[in-house]
Amino acid sequence: MSMKELKVELREKTGKGICRKLRTAGRIPGIVYGKGFNSTSVSIDQRDLVKTVESAGGQNSLITLSGADNLNGAVVIVAKMLLDPIKGTPRHVDLHKVNMDEKVRVEVKIKLIGTAKGVKDGGLLEFVKHTVEIECLPALIPAHIDVDVTALTIGHSIHLSEVQLPVNVKLIDDPKSSIVSIIGKGKEEVVAEA
Repeated sequence: MSMKELKVELREKTGKGICRKLRTAGRIPGIVYGKGFNSTSVSIDQRDLVKTVESAGGQNSLITLSGADNLNGAVVIVAKMLLDPIKGTPRHVDLHKVNMDEKVRVEVKIKLIGTAKGVKDGGLLEFVKHTVEIECLPALIPAHIDVDVTALTIGHSIHLSEVQLPVNVKLIDDPKSSIVSIIGKGKEEVVAEA
């Protein structure tokens, strides 16, 4: 598994004013934390952060840090990225330092595959759950979980318990949770047909 590299700089000062100055200079304030590791405040070039996360395959991808002595070679995942509500640009990032031999819990996106039979028959697809919480070793984190909806008919749904997870990946969310369902035609349409 190839990992992308992200250059960080240590940040000694914290607070709203300092963070505002960093953002004006094109840098994003962040924090690196993890089990048995003292939290460290950092700053990251905004373009580098966006480019690295996108090219790595998303927030749950493994990233190697460089540029700061105590963080050189540290493997992290983006635990949380706060975005500007208008511009959509990062405002703050939490980087979770992981141990490659210890399991982690992460949220992974659900990707729907195919066109549901119920949609072709006039139903409406309702995509209820867009992510799923799983637990696995960092190297086994999937980019997304595929859910095939091709056979889904009107009035039926797919639950987490029906999803095939990759080997050595454990489901943390409630298996009874509905991911996607097909809603039938409205009452008015049914009455008109009768």
